[in-house]
Amino acid sequence: MKIRSDILRVYQSLHTWVGICAGMLLFIGFFAGALTMFKQPLDRWISAPAHALPAMPAAQTDQLVRELLAQKPAARKEFTLHLQQHENIAAPVSWSEGEGERSIDVSATRWHAALDPYGKLLVQEEVPSLLAELIDMLHRTGGIPGRLGDEYIGAYLMGIAGIMYFLALVSGVILLLPTLVKDFFALRPGKNRKRFWLDAHNIVGIASLPYHIVISVTVIVFAFHDQFYGGIAKVVYGEQPMFVRRAADAAPHHIGDLQPASALVAAVRREAPGFEVTELMYMGLETPRPMIRAAVASPRYLVRGAETGYVMIHPYTGKVLDTSMLPSKSDAWSDVVAPMFALHFGSYGGSLMRWVYFLFGASGAFLFYSGNLLWVEKRRKNQLRNGPVPRQSLTTRVMAAATVGVCLGSMAGVAFAIVAGKWLFAAAENINAAYLTVYYCVFLAALAWAFWRGASRAAVHLLALCALGALAIPLTSLMAWLLPSLGWWAHGSVAAIGVDVTALVLALLFAYAARLTARRAEHGPADSVWAKTA
Repeated sequence: MKIRSDILRVYQSLHTWVGICAGMLLFIGFFAGALTMFKQPLDRWISAPAHALPAMPAAQTDQLVRELLAQKPAARKEFTLHLQQHENIAAPVSWSEGEGERSIDVSATRWHAALDPYGKLLVQEEVPSLLAELIDMLHRTGGIPGRLGDEYIGAYLMGIAGIMYFLALVSGVILLLPTLVKDFFALRPGKNRKRFWLDAHNIVGIASLPYHIVISVTVIVFAFHDQFYGGIAKVVYGEQPMFVRRAADAAPHHIGDLQPASALVAAVRREAPGFEVTELMYMGLETPRPMIRAAVASPRYLVRGAETGYVMIHPYTGKVLDTSMLPSKSDAWSDVVAPMFALHFGSYGGSLMRWVYFLFGASGAFLFYSGNLLWVEKRRKNQLRNGPVPRQSLTTRVMAAATVGVCLGSMAGVAFAIVAGKWLFAAAENINAAYLTVYYCVFLAALAWAFWRGASRAAVHLLALCALGALAIPLTSLMAWLLPSLGWWAHGSVAAIGVDVTALVLALLFAYAARLTARRAEHGPADSVWAKTA
């Protein structure tokens, strides 16, 4: 296929500059997004067993709910009955106060409750670990703090980056069309490092193109959903409400008239055969519109969240109120929205699809990192047309240092934030604030180091730092087994061990990359920004 050279030059400029402008922010989003595929295993790895209340028989569930509502009236506003327990679920019942709908309150406390062997209510207050939620916030905001109204500033910037991302995808495909058949599977290692990075960049981009199109579109929708909803409401619904609340109940209800939890679970199972009921969230029990949101799980459907759909049920009558968020029974609006969530978050197809999305997320991060490296190499080639130069331009050196500092610094920051959850658990007054402190300290230090030492030296050091941070995760678990006096812990579940094994593999990959980068700095072209003398 032939395209005029002047048209290709326009698309090349578009592809280059939108990629450069959004690349580092999208790198953080993709790297953190890959980790969010395993939010539950991360939470299970980090959760301290000392905070778990004693296990109790399922037959005592109804008695637990009665005792809780009688002794803790604050729980009547909202509490969750957990029907499955893991390391990160400390008790059968939990509730909290003061958490915003979209924000993450790192100081918010949570209460847990269970019954002792004599039927007495045991209540425990703690600051829950929000490690996985904070990584997800990093994924949504690129780590940019601050709020604009009800939303993070970083979320809006990520939406703008998503628009640039989509333009980069379209222009990249157009650029590759003339040589697509010939160059698609070409990976040409050798002395021409720019050619090798370009081949790798093209292969990853084209092979994962459908995934990237879905992610770019959904990022824009998620970032500006309030604006989209507001526009739809004005144009389509006019003065009518977009979402109609159900009618208030005619007569007030008494807490003693609540349906038994076992009966409510049975009603949900009848409505959602083939699904597993994982939790019941009781809401507004003393209001005219009481409701229970029952979470159900199945890997067979495109649904919201981690393989989860919802059934709304009345807590006093057991009547099903809404199934619009239940796969196979949803309405037309949910049939459009739910796949958007599922395709973005990989919440379908079970563990296999989570691993696929993890690899896609990692490859997406590589796409933006390699794009910046290609820009740097292109500047070197342009300078050599005017004869050898002893030193790269300031712009090239700044871009190279920023790429190394932001990309590698974010990965090192996350790794050390994870291990800090166990290292600082006993000393930190608020472990969630400690996560943020550790991440931003490591990230900013890495960025400063990259500008001070230059891209070539800093890349080796920061890759080694990433390897050390990743290696510290399984070493922390090993030390917890060998030296329990440290106060650390190590869970033996498959999910927790999977975090350690994955971190070990990543540590080996980072160490190998550090070795290759050091070799190139020592023996690569002397005029390159990656040379040791640069």
